[in-house]
Formats: sequence, C-alpha cells, structure tokens
Amino acid sequence: MTGIVDSALADSIEALLEEPRIRHLPRSADPKSVDQKMIARIAHTPSAVAPVPYMLAIFMQETEGQHFAIPQEVGDDDSFLVVGLDINSSCADEVKSRGYGVGQYTLFHHPPRVEEVADLMLDPLRNAQGAFAKLREKLDHFVVGNDPETRADDRKAEHPLLALRLCHYSPDDRRYMLARHDCARRARKVDIKPTTPLYHLASQTYGDAEHYRDPSYVGVPDRADFQCDWPYAVRRYNGSGPDSFNYQAKVLLKLLIQQQEEPGANV
Repeated sequence: MTGIVDSALADSIEALLEEPRIRHLPRSADPKSVDQKMIARIAHTPSAVAPVPYMLAIFMQETEGQHFAIPQEVGDDDSFLVVGLDINSSCADEVKSRGYGVGQYTLFHHPPRVEEVADLMLDPLRNAQGAFAKLREKLDHFVVGNDPETRADDRKAEHPLLALRLCHYSPDDRRYMLARHDCARRARKVDIKPTTPLYHLASQTYGDAEHYRDPSYVGVPDRADFQCDWPYAVRRYNGSGPDSFNYQAKVLLKLLIQQQEEPGANV
C-alpha cells in the first residue's frame, strides 16, 4: 500500500510465481481479436438459458465486452484476463471476492482451482456460458417469492400478483427469448435522479448507492413496463441494495442502445 516493494514482499511474490500449485493469470497475444470473435459468436447464437441481448448488455456493463484486456495506449502491455475486485467497504485492503473474464464470474475463494482456470479463464465462451447460467439462476430463484433474502422487492412492489414471466412470446415465436424487436424500445421511459426512490414507497433512493455517486439516468426503459422478468433478474445478478438498482438502470440503457442499433429493428 506504500508503493514500495521491500525484500520480504519481493521474496513472497517470487515464491508464488515459482509455486506449481498456483496458476498464473492467463493473457492473450491478440486480445482484441479474441474478444471480438467471442462477442460475435455470442450475438449470433440463440440461447434457451437467458436472452442473448440482455447478456450482451451485461457484458458491456461489466467489462466493455472484454475477456482479455485490450491495451489502451502505447507501452500498455496489459493483455491479461480482466479481473474485477470486490473490496470490503470498511477495509480498503481486503478483497472479498474476484470476478473473472467477460461475465465477471465470481469466485469467493483464492487462488482459483485448476479446473476453474480451464472453465472460467482460458475459454471466453465457457466463461460467458457460466454468466448465462448465473442470470438464469437469478431469474428462477431470486425474483419471485416471499423470502426477503431471495425475492426482488422492486418486482414485488410492481407486479405482486403475477407469476414468474420468462418471455412475452411463446416458444414457437421467432422472437422468443431474443428481446430484440420491441422490449426496451417500446417500454415507457423514466428519468432517474439521486432522489428517486428505488421503487414505490421504498425508503432508499438511487443516491444511497455506495459505488454510484450522484447518479442520473435519462430515458431508462421502465422495468415495470416489460412483459418479462429479466430486468429484475439483471438487478439480482448484481446483488441487492441501491448499487444493484443503479446497475439495473445502466444495463437497461445499454439494452436500449443495442436494440436501436440493430439492423431491421423496426421490423
């Protein structure tokens, strides 16, 4: 934390690098090409697990669509796997968990096991598949229910009598689980300010978030106006509390931009 590497720390780092049980963080010789091919593959492969457009919006929010970091300037040689750290708010030196790769698949232990390096790190598509499964888990188990620990309070406040909704369209419809023809574009839009309550009669506001200071979002697709429950699952993908509501707003804005840019979006 002082910026100075003393001999004891240097010796510790050297020992870790030489320890065969500790895997090195993967990197790519051509991260831009790898990342672009990964996103293209995901975008053109329908999924029955979770809607592809939602996942693409999540990937852009999490890592800007990068599995391996793309160097941003001359002299930048960081082409390692993207790693996000969840820091203890009361102790800046303490890492609570680590998210790996494009989907920021979270491991709460360290170091990763050998099989986790293979499953979550070396193969971007397998990492993405893990993220698809995680979003589906959030939809199935953390949206509807009476348990305060597992239900989504925004969903309970806005659609208390509805059963869980997978998709507005039937499985035999070409629009099923694609969410690309009308969902975000046709939803009414809302503006969110720091003083905006998280949901009707909520005691907390968007401005109460720890990691989003002075939040302001214009033209956000209203989650309550969707014909499915994926917007609520998106929030639970990021946990709970005011931070997750800000995350939800940002992902829905990215979903809207994505749909506006799609060829034939008005079909």
